[in-house]
Amino acid sequence: MTRATRRPKPSCAVVVLDPAWRKVLPGVERLVRKAARAAIGPKNRSLTVALADDKRMRALNKRDRRQDRPTNVLSYPSGEKAYLGDVVLARQTVWREAREQGKAPADHLAHLVVHGTLHLLGHDHETGEADAERMEALERRILARLGIADPYVLVVP
Repeated sequence: MTRATRRPKPSCAVVVLDPAWRKVLPGVERLVRKAARAAIGPKNRSLTVALADDKRMRALNKRDRRQDRPTNVLSYPSGEKAYLGDVVLARQTVWREAREQGKAPADHLAHLVVHGTLHLLGHDHETGEADAERMEALERRILARLGIADPYVLVVP
């Protein structure tokens, strides 16, 4: 295959809104891009992932979902085919969940990036049990390819 005929890679822009992400997880941008690209697959699509803190996430969650608390991940589909939309993650919530579930923070972050990206691709676990099972099975396959254990098996310390 020549350079001219190669498929372009999926594109993932990472916006670090909370600089503490880089302190607690060096190389966080690379990890996020790898997880997002794994979820997108071979399609030529792009998205943006914003790494925020709980304060910003709480404001977004209150504004957009009427829930006055931070959440781990929010997805904002664009409605376009080439640009999927935005995924936002909250640092403190992601770290707390990883600790509570006995997971490596990097693995939990990768799982949430995959999860949020799948939402942008149209998957939804809140529309019924069968849809949730399909989405979780897809997450497991993608994460396994990244060398990450099944995120739905809880290992509580």
